[in-house]
Amino acid sequence: MIIKPRIRGFICTTSHPTGCEANVCEQINYVKSCKNFKNGPKNVLIIGASTGYGLASRINVAFGYQASTIGVFFEKPGSKNKTGSPGWYNSASFDKIAKKEGLYAKSINCDAFSDVSRNFVIDLCKRDLGKFDLVIYSVASPRRKIPNTGKIVYSTLKPIGESYKSISLDTNKDILFNSIVKPATEQEVIDTVSVMGGQDWELWMDALYEADVLSNYAKTVAYSYIGTKITWPIYWHGTLGIAKKDLERAAYVINKKMRKKGGSAYIAVLKSVVTQSSSAIPVMPLYISIIFKIMKQKGIHESCIEQIERLFTTKLYNEIKFKTDEKNRLRLDDLELRDDVQNDCLKIWEKLNNNNINNLTDYLGYKTDFLRLFGFGIDGVDYNIDLSGEINFDVENIN
Repeated sequence: MIIKPRIRGFICTTSHPTGCEANVCEQINYVKSCKNFKNGPKNVLIIGASTGYGLASRINVAFGYQASTIGVFFEKPGSKNKTGSPGWYNSASFDKIAKKEGLYAKSINCDAFSDVSRNFVIDLCKRDLGKFDLVIYSVASPRRKIPNTGKIVYSTLKPIGESYKSISLDTNKDILFNSIVKPATEQEVIDTVSVMGGQDWELWMDALYEADVLSNYAKTVAYSYIGTKITWPIYWHGTLGIAKKDLERAAYVINKKMRKKGGSAYIAVLKSVVTQSSSAIPVMPLYISIIFKIMKQKGIHESCIEQIERLFTTKLYNEIKFKTDEKNRLRLDDLELRDDVQNDCLKIWEKLNNNNINNLTDYLGYKTDFLRLFGFGIDGVDYNIDLSGEINFDVENIN
């Protein structure tokens, strides 16, 4: 089949195997070009390893530190006449290149929220690696099946207390519109915290700790986002923000336990980037388009792979002791939150209309990055070749 992008709402329902591989190769080549990887982890577990920051983390530790990696994700394989999810093709590409270069790489396609998945990872680690030096938690899911009860709860993206009203960008019609989102109910807040908060991270770290598969001085990091006052009403002050604050609660609890063996737990607060998750948040496509324009002009823009490289080489595994904020968070959003960047952003925000979107923002760059998530629009890829959507690789499928 000839695979073309099919956009529906904030998602692309197709993905391109060759394009995804090219995207992964570009990230690997970037990491290989960096010279600051020293004394890093050797055995790494990445929970949520197939896209975005999780994939960038796996690439950085594998090709920067030559680490052995176990990647956990939940992705859909393709068939001859139907494409799989981009995360499936990303993981297949990573696996192929890692194995070619002699790196240990094991991928597990499963429900990361299940006890079965945790137990499988623990057994695999004991058999093949011994202990983990680093655990990355980068899970973004719309729902979670609660262990033991089997109950399925869903996360919601809503403000709290009152309706959210703001200008937003319709990425299908390429026009501005007034967005209105009704406030969450109390139960929706509770469920969102259950899905997107720190409960599952705690379960993972408790299981790994009790099974004695964490090395002395092991580290764990969960990824978060705070944003700015433009995005706060729908994010940091909304249901997702409450969930992320629960993630910080979990970090404190996990850190306290891991310190007994010299370990540590951190929240890494990251900058705005185009991901499948951020595309679903009202106001984010417009805000990201503006912030990309400004940061590129100032020469401080970072993609996922660049930002995670900075996280590892200047903070987590830096020879000089790194700084955290007052809540022990690692701040990788520091460049985005610079006063000059945010002041310029607000000035552009006030001037926007349908006639100047492309001039005042980097909306073209946003759309380019969005399509790249699914393997489209990448230089050197022939999108007119007849392909099968079926790509197989060394992956454990756990029900």
